[in-house]
Amino acid sequence: MAAEIVNPRSESATSGQSGPGGSDAVAADPAFHPAFALHRGGKMAIRATVPVRDKDDLSLAYTPGVATVCSAIAEQPDLVHDYTWKSQVVAVVTDGTAVLGLGDIGPEASLPVMEGKAILFKQFGGVDAVPLALATTDTDEIVETVVRLAPSFGGVNLEDISAPRCFEIERKLQERLDIPVFHDDQHGTAVVTLAALRNAARLTKRELGDLRAVISGAGAAGVAIAKFLLEAGIGDVAVADRKGIVSPDRGDLSEVKRELAMLTNRARLSGSLESALSGADVFIGVSGGTVPEPAIASMAPGAFVFAMANPTPEVHPDIARPYAAVVATGRSDYPNQINNVLAFPGIFAGALQVRASRITEGMKIAAANALADVVGDELSADYVIPSPFDERVAPAVTAAVAAAARAEGVARR
Repeated sequence: MAAEIVNPRSESATSGQSGPGGSDAVAADPAFHPAFALHRGGKMAIRATVPVRDKDDLSLAYTPGVATVCSAIAEQPDLVHDYTWKSQVVAVVTDGTAVLGLGDIGPEASLPVMEGKAILFKQFGGVDAVPLALATTDTDEIVETVVRLAPSFGGVNLEDISAPRCFEIERKLQERLDIPVFHDDQHGTAVVTLAALRNAARLTKRELGDLRAVISGAGAAGVAIAKFLLEAGIGDVAVADRKGIVSPDRGDLSEVKRELAMLTNRARLSGSLESALSGADVFIGVSGGTVPEPAIASMAPGAFVFAMANPTPEVHPDIARPYAAVVATGRSDYPNQINNVLAFPGIFAGALQVRASRITEGMKIAAANALADVVGDELSADYVIPSPFDERVAPAVTAAVAAAARAEGVARR
């Protein structure tokens, strides 16, 4: 028997119960936010995909018929992919320590976000996903918990886990599991950023190797974007945290930042983010800080400004636009939204389609290239990245990721 995760709003599911944050008293309040109505009872449910109408159906879906399938899987473990939902379901795992811009709000408060992630998996990639909010922030406990749960899933999407713990958790899980493990806050953001940057460069008739980028933010997203852009061949990239440019001459760097300092900043810049922006071709903001207008004005002619903090970009698009050839944000009410939903559903769909053992750098680059290619001849300053609702996106990313997995030898079918 299999099951499909669905949005109960599109089913006949009922949800009249009151719950935390959703009491009738709150609903009656004139200040009641419409989001509560949408979330009442949760945003997803599980329903059967096979009928259980009579005793014959019951005997096949459950005992005694199910025992035949169980015995076959015990003898040939790979059959689990064909006769259970494992090959099409992802665990969305969090500890609630870095949720949106809300920070460490705990596992229960993270659940609305994890449910949202799960329905986006289904809506945009056709992939089932189960939210798992864990009541621990201990790195080893999280790893051990996920390892023990892994037999039920075809992949693991790590979500909203604070840095630097997220790096170690992902690395340890990748070492111990033979299914894709993907921290979307890192890699999903990096994939969509690279796709937008490729098209911005194409629009202005430049190559990635011609560009010098400055990233504001040395957390999960900033570190991943920097490494990914270097893998893709960018000319140079420097990363700034609250204390300025991450460089080898600083004595206050964590292990992650020391490694970053050795990989980035070929120009050996030091000092403030603002000073590094002088003459830079690209600004990428994933910090939630504020960048003053004069610093944006000091960038090279034809610059790209990707101010992706949400809901308040590091620099407002209207301020950046006079100085930039392309402006992108993380918001849906401005052009060029850098949104992870463009990447993770197709990446997992492609990996699951070929039963990939992991998600490689090549698979991520293939996803970014496919995403950029969707724009095609429609390319313009206000359209360097497609809409999440463009029906071409997920199939293109899925196909590219599956092909890359086969080419790199990590596909198992």
